[in-house]
Amino acid sequence: MKPVEFIERASGRRVAESVMGDGALRFAYETLLGRTLWPVLFGSRAVSSIMGLYYDSPLSRGAIRSLASIPGCRADEAEKPVGEYRSFNEFFTRRLRPGARPVGDGVTSPADGRLMLYLDAAADLPFPLKGATRSLADVFAGGAEARLARGRFDIAVVRLAPVDYHRFHFPCDCSTPQPARTVPGEYHSVNPIALARRPDVYADNERQISELETEFGRLWMIDVGAFGVGTIVQTFSGERHTKGEEKGYFKFGGSTVILAAAAGALEFDRDLIENSRAGLETRVLCGERIACVRETRR
Repeated sequence: MKPVEFIERASGRRVAESVMGDGALRFAYETLLGRTLWPVLFGSRAVSSIMGLYYDSPLSRGAIRSLASIPGCRADEAEKPVGEYRSFNEFFTRRLRPGARPVGDGVTSPADGRLMLYLDAAADLPFPLKGATRSLADVFAGGAEARLARGRFDIAVVRLAPVDYHRFHFPCDCSTPQPARTVPGEYHSVNPIALARRPDVYADNERQISELETEFGRLWMIDVGAFGVGTIVQTFSGERHTKGEEKGYFKFGGSTVILAAAAGALEFDRDLIENSRAGLETRVLCGERIACVRETRR
């Protein structure tokens, strides 16, 4: 498989992604033996929970510098020096120093990651990758969202890699009348190596779904777990939230945040649309503008 490339938004350059655990991922997803182990590795919380116990312990501190040295980790933006973190997960779920992620205008990215847009997508058709058989309606997995199964949506998928800042934030001023709804599932990796073999992970993995009430209508925020993510932690409280407020965080593992709004409610930035049409993700930062509300919605 060729190296995964994305567009670095700040520079416009095409960049090859640095993959943590590349060899292990290729074994798990590109060999027959690895695929036979899927029920053990990804079919339950057990393996992720065992990994979580290790990465929560002081024994894991040695892995911090390895992660911090990978290009794109931006360890210098952490609120504390690398040597002060007591476990790998403490560093992985680090907060950033004040001002490291200024909040832009419009609707902003909920997380650091690689963003792909799927515009005017039917909720009942396969989503989002070539070879997928599951739909956004399957991602919603029933609940109150089932009434939207025949609707059309603009979808932004923000895929986090291990090097990224792993806290996620509200992308706009909103309210959350209900707590996040957990949908049990598997724990497959969301790395492109895995997605090529398992394109339905967003509908199969454990996820937590929040319905946000905004000035432009409903916005769904779907926090998707992945291999190694033994826990998705929601840290928000109350019903009213301001843009940029922390919503939660993922423990160790690559993860994904999906935003889904009614088609046409938002006007996404041109560079993100063009890159997505070319089949390329765009590296965005949490708090960076990705869209504005269409004038007809104001």
